Amino acid sequence: MLAVSPNEATKRHVLLLVTGGIAVYKAVEVLRALQKADVDVRVAITADACKFVGTVTFEALSGHPVATSLYDYPESSIPHIDLSAWADVVVVVPATANIIAKMTYGLADEIVSATLLACEKPLVLAAAMNTRMWNNPATRTNVATLKDRGVQFVHPVSGLLACGDTGTGKLAAVSTIVDVTLCVLNQAVCGMPLAGKKLVITAGPTHEALDPVRYISNASSGKMGYALVRAARNAGANVTLISGPVNLDIPWGVTVVQVDNASQMYEATLSEFKQADAAILTAAVADYTPAHPVDHKLKKSIEKVSQIDLVETKDILAKVSEEAHGRIVVGFAAETNNVLEYAKAKLKRKNCSMIVANDVSRKDSSFGSDTNCVTLVMPHEVEHLPTLGKDEVAVRVISKLVQLMNNAQFGVAAQEV
Repeated sequence: MLAVSPNEATKRHVLLLVTGGIAVYKAVEVLRALQKADVDVRVAITADACKFVGTVTFEALSGHPVATSLYDYPESSIPHIDLSAWADVVVVVPATANIIAKMTYGLADEIVSATLLACEKPLVLAAAMNTRMWNNPATRTNVATLKDRGVQFVHPVSGLLACGDTGTGKLAAVSTIVDVTLCVLNQAVCGMPLAGKKLVITAGPTHEALDPVRYISNASSGKMGYALVRAARNAGANVTLISGPVNLDIPWGVTVVQVDNASQMYEATLSEFKQADAAILTAAVADYTPAHPVDHKLKKSIEKVSQIDLVETKDILAKVSEEAHGRIVVGFAAETNNVLEYAKAKLKRKNCSMIVANDVSRKDSSFGSDTNCVTLVMPHEVEHLPTLGKDEVAVRVISKLVQLMNNAQFGVAAQEV
């Protein structure tokens, strides 16, 4: 069996299988990104892949020996068995047409294909090959067969290929491969408490137009909302993200509705909530919008703006809570003072299930930061969380959401504290 240190034993395990394709260097980036997510990664690599990237690179970064054959792995005499048993999830980067064909027909003539045949864990394949190879009926049939067996594919994207052709076959972005792998990993390790549930999550700011080039907005980055989308998806939920204008990658595996202003977000949220089981409204929606936006750029030499007449926008959180009829609705409160007092008042005023309150005047909890310090405020419970990364905050919020949904389902009343 593989030797595992006490520190490694507490981590989640991903086995990275590397095959021979020009995109093999991207496997190094996948390894590093998984490590940043506190994942322990081991590597097995084909002889062809070694012609592109040497084993020293993977050994130095992973901290483990790299399996290159079935016969000389220093930690096991049967590496294909022990590595596949050690892993929580196995990811193949790049997954060439050859390895896809081998998997389909159960071939096991080297370390990677043998490990895949022995593996009983979830599999993620990040496909990459020439366009003509990807479009070949044999490859298409093989991919369909493996999907039917439960293999999760990260499909190649369109772009300029190494051979000079342009078309579908380029390895997907590293961020996408890692996002899919972490989602599958989380579901394998933690289960899917929200399986079969639909969630609506709003995120980001809104832009309230003054003219075609100017608008009123706020400093929301959307990071917290997007983290919640990933956490809910990882918990098995069918997530619809309603996003204002942000500079963030769309999380894999979710439905996205892009909006610009408060009116659009109001209509989209109410529409999607009709079939939802719960809603988390993190978006920093503008409270006011210009009363008289114009259809041309205002020229200060001709049309000086000495004042802007504003009108209130519709209250999305209050309306969704009104339409909830027993469903869980979570709102957010970004405050700069009297955070808990204002959050409790907002909870009562909006009549929602929970308010997640944070002090955005703090550097570790401000708009755009990668950390957050929040308090979960419910009618009969207040839970203070320490300063955490936004992904961890999202996991905590989703965990509380699951608890609230279960309590609502079974009529369990919260105990006053």
